Amino acid sequence: MSKSVQERTRIKSQRYESGVIPYAKMGYWDAFYNVKHTDILALFRITPQPGVDPVEAAAAVAGESSTATWTVVWTDLLTACDIYRAKAYRVDPVPGTTDQYFAYIAYQCELFEEGSLANLTASIIGNVFGFKAVKALRLEDMRIPFAYLKTFQGPATGLIVERERMDKFGRPLLGATVKPKLGLSGKNYGRVVYEGLRGGLDFLKDDENINSQPFMRWRERFLYCMEGVNRAAAATGEVKGSYLNTTAGTMEEMYERAEYAKQIGTIIVMIDLVIGYTAIQSMAIWARKADMILHLHRAGNSTYARQKNHGINFRVICKWMRMAGVDHIHAGTVVGKLEGDPLMVKGFYNTLLETKLDINLPQGIFFEMEWAALRKTVPVASGGIHCGQMHQLLYYLGDDVVLQFGGGTIGHPDGIQAGATANRVALEAMVLARNEGRDYLNEGPQILRDAAKTCGPLKTALDLWKDITFDYTSTDTPDFVEIATKSK
Repeated sequence: MSKSVQERTRIKSQRYESGVIPYAKMGYWDAFYNVKHTDILALFRITPQPGVDPVEAAAAVAGESSTATWTVVWTDLLTACDIYRAKAYRVDPVPGTTDQYFAYIAYQCELFEEGSLANLTASIIGNVFGFKAVKALRLEDMRIPFAYLKTFQGPATGLIVERERMDKFGRPLLGATVKPKLGLSGKNYGRVVYEGLRGGLDFLKDDENINSQPFMRWRERFLYCMEGVNRAAAATGEVKGSYLNTTAGTMEEMYERAEYAKQIGTIIVMIDLVIGYTAIQSMAIWARKADMILHLHRAGNSTYARQKNHGINFRVICKWMRMAGVDHIHAGTVVGKLEGDPLMVKGFYNTLLETKLDINLPQGIFFEMEWAALRKTVPVASGGIHCGQMHQLLYYLGDDVVLQFGGGTIGHPDGIQAGATANRVALEAMVLARNEGRDYLNEGPQILRDAAKTCGPLKTALDLWKDITFDYTSTDTPDFVEIATKSK
């Protein structure tokens, strides 16, 4: 005759009695957990369902992103189960909210395959975002330990080597996106590249959705782009480049396009975020072997990075992409048409460029983290910016950035080359003013007007776009900015 659960003596610990018990009691909550320097740490913003205790919600996230399922399984006894359980160890209310909590969760390094972003993310953001016990969930930040970072290649080229290859120092790099994105023939596309580079830009680029459509196949575009690059380099005596988008439907096709781009002499190729983590890492490894700069367009990121209560904060994407090995990533402009709070954008840029991160809550950086000598990824500013904002761009974004003016170059009334010249003159005038110690942020409009007295293209651009702004409230803003302001 079978015995009742209470009568069984084979398993002494209540943890292993069959049935359903709270995640916190299953070992996924430990308020006294001693965080190890080798632990991977994650900070989640949790909005529990009504009636769900925040600690239990945090424990559930820890469990479902590591080893747990909805009921007790005796096969835990066949593993070193306590090592493999993630531990929620701290829960704090989110300032200014009544139903959101920051949950800190630690994962032992042994839970993850070395050098695999796909494996890391399969656990951290795998099933847990669909868990019914939470109304909404957002991954706000991560600390990747030195030991795990050392299993990743990091950026294929990096900021310092890129500047040396481009022979460009002491100022932001200048770029533009070919417009219209779609519909141009190969020859006209190449003409845009030539005109922009000839006018003073360092880079032209493909946009995220130009691949190999019927109106212009990729091989045609690559050839005409490189003709424009080579002619502009010869005319100006400067190193020039155009990001050739190798994004394709299969990995084999991407390798074929990248190899062809290398053969015809490009210094930079491009991929889109939507190709996935494994493909991004694969292309980064190819780029390192090919001595190629690798540009990543963050196409698709705002589908999960923009909303404040659910998804993934973009700073986490920045960390993952620096680990994966990209040299460029679009990271916000502050003053353009796309989402970007100044403090949040500063946090993104620091994540990509610093060798060591310190806790900076107003910028959304919750963990100290050393980058283990992984190279620096260059942030790219693009989306609705123009030369009349140059003082703001330089102030907010600094030197280590690619400033990309798409419509702000190609929309110039006197043509693409004039638009490029306006951008180059505005940038050099502003950098000079900064280096002279002037208050270039407040004096910026006057500095630009003075420069325009001897540069017709700049005067025309300022007259055209002087009143264009995109003043909308950002959806992703700091949680701690008021606290930081009061403490000053």
